[in-house]
Amino acid sequence: MGNKPSLISKGRYELKFRGNKCLNCGHPLDISDKYCPNCSQANSTKKLVLRDFWDEFFSSLINYDSKLIKTLYAMLLKPGTITKDYVNGKRITYTNPFRFLLSLAFLYLLLFSYDNNFSNLDDLDLKNKFQKTSPISYAYKESDSSDVKKQTEEALGHLDSLRNLERIPIPGMQNMDSLGYLINQEIKEEARKDSLMRANPRKYFQELQSGDSGSFVERMVFFFTYLRKDSVRTFEDAQNKFGAKHTWKNKMAFNGSKSSLKAIEQPGTYLNNTIAKLPFVIFFFLPLFTVFIWMAYIRKKYTYTDHLIFSFHNQSLLFILLILSLIIDTIFNTASAGIFLLIFGFYLYKAMRRFYGQGRIKTIIKYVFLNTIFAFLALFVLLGLLTGSVFTY
Repeated sequence: MGNKPSLISKGRYELKFRGNKCLNCGHPLDISDKYCPNCSQANSTKKLVLRDFWDEFFSSLINYDSKLIKTLYAMLLKPGTITKDYVNGKRITYTNPFRFLLSLAFLYLLLFSYDNNFSNLDDLDLKNKFQKTSPISYAYKESDSSDVKKQTEEALGHLDSLRNLERIPIPGMQNMDSLGYLINQEIKEEARKDSLMRANPRKYFQELQSGDSGSFVERMVFFFTYLRKDSVRTFEDAQNKFGAKHTWKNKMAFNGSKSSLKAIEQPGTYLNNTIAKLPFVIFFFLPLFTVFIWMAYIRKKYTYTDHLIFSFHNQSLLFILLILSLIIDTIFNTASAGIFLLIFGFYLYKAMRRFYGQGRIKTIIKYVFLNTIFAFLALFVLLGLLTGSVFTY
């Protein structure tokens, strides 16, 4: 009996406050139960006071810090070991890999947003520069009802000039009459659309949506043009002014055009908002990339989830190195990201060797293969993120 540990704890965990039933889930408890084995709630009937909050807060903080230090130590100095320990059941020692990666991603985002100069791009007045240099500015220039006749005559004169192109002999093109005819017809059709759009935009858009045949890009160009001219502001305006039907294609084209114009007007804000989505994109990207890791090590005993944890740990290390790079660059006004990326490349190779336990040649081959796949997927996801951000900005 003398070796039995004491059951007495301080504060709300004293024996006199122990109950025989969990207040949360109703599970039967013994007086020796400090926590409910069913739901993990503290076995205490004591009314909460402010001191209890402080005690539990600091207890949780110290416990988390202890896990954090052990996680950082294993991750930085023992590549691959932390993943091996975690998948083998040694999990209470380290922080949750998913939560840890999410915290690092947000921390990196905050530091990156604070340190970048993207907001200065909003002062470049790209909207006016775009209007002056846009190749469609001639076709879609500002007009009112009094200028419609004049602009239509100009467009018809432009068509006459295009017809004269058919009569101009081009050396070496004698056997390409059909191709030249098709090109001229295409040019004339575009000019006809331009003139109609300027002279009668409502009729032009009716042609676009008649039979739902107008392309998505053409509708975006149309909406973009009149949004830029402040002729419309909402989709309801487009419905009233141009007779736009309430279809998914028209609605998406309008929203995409509106977001694109806003991105041109505020490029810095657009980039910051796009980068803000990066932490969420990572958690869709890594599970996809993990499929290729699973394929590369399909003969190994590890499950898909084990490979996913390996991805989370390595990505966490990358964020740690990038955060260190940002801090060093801010303090010393340097550019150290390249050095830390090289360190990560070496770290990744060591982690693959230690976790999967294969020889140098096999590890190098799979290292090159997986990094190539990673680069292609990252490029694809980045393009998708930029494109998606245009439609949601």
